[in-house]
Parts: sequence; structure tokens; C-alpha cells
Amino acid sequence: MDNQKPQPSMKMSRLPVPPSRKRALSDENQELAAAPKRLKVSPVRVAASIATSRPRVAPAVALPKPQVIGRQSLQVMQTRNRMNTTASTKPKVTAAAPAATSAPGKKRAAWDLKGQVTDMKDKVSYYKGQVQSLSEEKARLQSTTGQLQAQMQDLSQRNEDLSQQNEDLSRQLHSMETKLLSEQRKLLDSEREVQRLTALSQKQESELVAEKSLVQELRTTGDSMAQQLKDKEGRLICLEDEKSRLQTIVSEKSEEIIDLKERITQQDTQIYNLETERRRLHNTVQELKGNIRVFCRVRPTLPTEKASSAGHIVFPPSDEKAIVLTKMEESHVGRDKGQTVKYDFNFDCIFSPAASQADVFEEISLLVQSALDGYPVCIFAYGQTGSGKTYTMEGPEHLSMDTMGMIPRAIRQIFASADELKCKGWQYKFTASFLEIYNETLRDLLINRPDKKLEYDIRKVSSSSNDVHVTNLRYVEVSSVEEVHELLRTAKTNRSVAKTALNDRSSRSHSVFQLKIEGENSIRDVRTSSVLSLIDLAGSERLDRSLSTGDRLKETQSINTSLSTLGMVITSLCNKDSHIPYRNSKLTYLLQNSLGGNSKVLMFVNISPLEENFAESVNSLRFASKVNECVIGTARANRK
Repeated sequence: MDNQKPQPSMKMSRLPVPPSRKRALSDENQELAAAPKRLKVSPVRVAASIATSRPRVAPAVALPKPQVIGRQSLQVMQTRNRMNTTASTKPKVTAAAPAATSAPGKKRAAWDLKGQVTDMKDKVSYYKGQVQSLSEEKARLQSTTGQLQAQMQDLSQRNEDLSQQNEDLSRQLHSMETKLLSEQRKLLDSEREVQRLTALSQKQESELVAEKSLVQELRTTGDSMAQQLKDKEGRLICLEDEKSRLQTIVSEKSEEIIDLKERITQQDTQIYNLETERRRLHNTVQELKGNIRVFCRVRPTLPTEKASSAGHIVFPPSDEKAIVLTKMEESHVGRDKGQTVKYDFNFDCIFSPAASQADVFEEISLLVQSALDGYPVCIFAYGQTGSGKTYTMEGPEHLSMDTMGMIPRAIRQIFASADELKCKGWQYKFTASFLEIYNETLRDLLINRPDKKLEYDIRKVSSSSNDVHVTNLRYVEVSSVEEVHELLRTAKTNRSVAKTALNDRSSRSHSVFQLKIEGENSIRDVRTSSVLSLIDLAGSERLDRSLSTGDRLKETQSINTSLSTLGMVITSLCNKDSHIPYRNSKLTYLLQNSLGGNSKVLMFVNISPLEENFAESVNSLRFASKVNECVIGTARANRK
């Protein structure tokens, strides 16, 4: 039908047609025109309806692969085979061309209307057959479509069942996998535990082997110890016998010890009584010598001085405590020969230029010992500038065992005696201070860089005590000789010195070293307290000879004033005046407790061997003689 050529359109003939013929053609045309109306479709639409009326097979649903091939799966496969078979047996509609009444390619004549009608009838018959065939095919296809839809519903239901089964199986599979993982973890944990237990077992086996070896050693040692125990038991029996014998001896010795303790107690009492008697006798000797003692020392000549300079000083061999100064005086007329004038002086001890530092200290060592016994002791050096006061009290610039002065030697003796008294129950505490009085101003020599804002005032410790102290002064607790020597070196560096016409290195201030000594005997419940004062006074000098000007002049005037006040205080003490002018000078005010009746005082008067200093030497010896004649009373120890 697709290859059939379209028929040419029919044209009306211009020839005259008879009425009967026209009626017949008219009926035939109406019948042909009515045929398509009865079919309600055109031939082309019929072919299209046939093509579209074929049932559409739903696409195959991608079903999950079942885990188990059962009876239902087999039914699905059979259904698919039947569908494939039905599709392959569908009838194919082919359009056979109507039989041509005329030879192909030959057209009927225009006047051959009957032939044309015949052809049209054939075509109508052919199309009716086609329509009937298509109707049957349509009915058959509709029946097949119903069956296929029923099968599709059945398959959909089965698909849903299979999907539900698949979900159930998936959940079961997931649950099984979870259980499997849990079991695998448990298995791994078990394997680890097995490995740990295996390692532990091996370790315990090795420890067991070691323990067995140790047990074997212990057994061997036990056997050895058992044998030793037997030996010890035998020895113990011997020792018990020895113990019994020794206990007897101990009891005898205990009685002897008790007797010895009693004797020791008695001897301690005797020693204490003897020590007390020694102190009393020592103090008596010092009192007999005088509470104010005066030693005179003549310094040796220096290499730069003339060796014959000391010819005017005579030391009488018959009297070791006398010293004579001689001088040739010219005649007033000028014709007669001048007369020799002598000045005789007597002191407690005289030291010639040949005397060493050790010889000098040997004479004052008993006085230093009194400081440990609780007596306030004051030792000072007096004399003109350049007479050797600083050398006597401190020593030279570089100290040695032979050249050290009275201060370091006194400190050495104090600490040595304190160590000896420890065995008798005495304990001592030492506190040192070192200051200078320069132009009536106090300066702390233990501070390298003093604060100018600090003021040093002399004040009483309390209203009920006569003890004095210096405000803001550095008091250093010392426990050895080396510590004190270090303080002395610091003070020597900080002391005020200057060059004058009489001395290249003259001390321009009074230096005062004080050591407070506090002792305690816990056995006898006795306490002592005293102060050892060692003073290097500034040198006295005459203004006409020192040629001092400016600051040196002011220093000289201040020095001479304070030394005069010291003489006045000592004179007042000798005369037992009611008023002692301690406050007239910072030096006497600071030393008031070391110059009074309860103290022991020693004065060094130092003189120069040079004849040119004759007048100054005589003045110094005269002042020392006045001091030596003073009696200030009986010293008392500060004991509690």
C-alpha cells in the first residue's frame, strides 16, 4: 500500500451524459463518499491507528539481584519468555494493492466512467476488508494488552515482594556484618589478650627460673647462715659470760664515775673560786698599779733622721721607770758657758726606742684581760704629731706578726682567751665599731661611701642607764680575728690624714675603736658586759711650728681644743669635782664611761727622739705626769 502510486484525480467529461447514466454515477459517488463516513476515519488515519494501537510494553524494571533463586524467580523468567513470544507472533499488516482492471500504466479513457466506477468499487471493497482486518487486530491487541497489564500488575506485586525481601535480607546482612565485625573485634582482642598472656607467661617462666635459682642460692646461704648461727650461738654463750663479768666491772666503774663526778664538781667549784680569786687578785694588782696608768714610749729614729738626734734623752739604768730630758742652755751674758738643764719624769713603764711591739703589749696584756672579766678598759695614745702614736696603736701600713700594733694584738688576745674560757662554760659575743672625730664631727670609718645626710649623735641608751651609743653608726658583730682585721683595714683607708710641716702623714682626727664584750656562763648563771676602747688621738702641735693655714689651721685648733678638754676631764676626776666637763668635747662625751671611776685607763705618751721637738716632748711628758698622779677610784666589774 505504501508503494501504490496515487490515483489521478477524476475530471468531469464535457461530453453529454444521459440522465440515467448521471443518476447511476450519482448513486455510486454518494456510496463512495458515505463509505469513509461510516468508517469515521480516513485510510491514512486507519493505518496510523493500527500503528499506534500496538500495545506498549513497559520497560523492564531493574530489580535487585535476589540473594536466593527460588520459585518466584522462575515464574518471572517464564513470564518474560511468553512476552517475547507474543511480540514475535504479531501479525504484520500489509496493504495489497487492488487488482487493476487495466494494464498497469494504462489510463482509462475519460468517457469510460463505468470502468472508473468499477475501479472505485474495488478500492472500496479492498478498504473495507482492510478496515475489518484492522478491527479484528485491534480487538486482539486490546485483549493482549489486558493480559499484559494483568501480568504487569502481577509482576509489580512480585517486584514489591522481592524488594521487601531484599530490604529484609539487606537488614539481615547489615546485622550479620555488624555481628561479624563485633566478633572480629572480640577475636582481635582475644588474640591480643592471648599474646599478652603468652608474653606474661614467658616473663613469669623466666622469673620463675630466676626465683628457683634465687631459692637455690638462698638455700645455700641459709645452710651457711645456719652454720654461722651455730657458731654465733656458741660465741654468744661465751659473750654472755663475758657480759656478766663486764657488768660486774661496769657496776664497779659506775661507782668510781659517781665518785669522780663528785670530785669534778668539787674541782669545778674550786676552779670557779680560784678564777674568782684570780680576778680579784688581778684587779687588786691593777688597782695597786693605779686605775690610770701611764706608759712612755720613745720612737726610734728613722733612716732619714740623724742618728745622734736622741742624745738629749737619757734612760737611767738604776730606775727602769724614769726618763730624763737634758738641754744645754746658753748664758744670758754670752761669756760664761751654758748650763745643762734636766727634766726628770717617772711613769709606770718606760719603753726605749729598742722596745718592740711585743714588749709593749706584754705590759698591757693584763689590762686587756680585765675587759673579759667585765671591766671597762680604755687605752689611748697621746703625743705630738710624728711621735709614733698610730704605729703604736695600729702598726705600719703592711702588718706582720712582729709589727702589728696594740689594737690587733689586743683583739687576738681577747679571742684566744674567749676560746680558752669555753671549756669553763663561758660564751662571748663581740660587737665592733670604728669612728673618727674630725673637727668635732663624728664619722663612721666602716662605711666607704658615707651618706652626708646621716647625722651621728652621741645619746644615752636609756634614761636609766649611763651607757651611750652613736646614732646611725655601724655596729658589726664579729666572731674571728680575721673579721676584725678586715674592719681595721677599711677604717685605716677611710681615716683623715694630711701633710704638715712636722709630719708628711699626720692624723688629723681622733680614731676610736670600741669592742663591746658580752659574756655569759650558763653553768654559774653569771653575765658580764664591758667595752674595750682603743684610741689613737690626733697629734698635738704648735701653730708657730706646724705653719698650718686654712683647713690645716682649723684642724689643729680643733685637735688642741679636744686634747685640752681631755686634760680638764682627767683633772676634774683627780680632784673629784662634782661636775665633770664631759660634754665640752665629743671625745670626752663618748668616752665618759671609759674614763670614770668604774674603768681602767692606760695612757701611752709618745715622744719624738729629735732634739728639735724638745719643747713638745717636755709638754707631753708634763701632761702625762699630771695624769699619772690622778686617782679616780676603784674599778668595779659589770657583773649580773
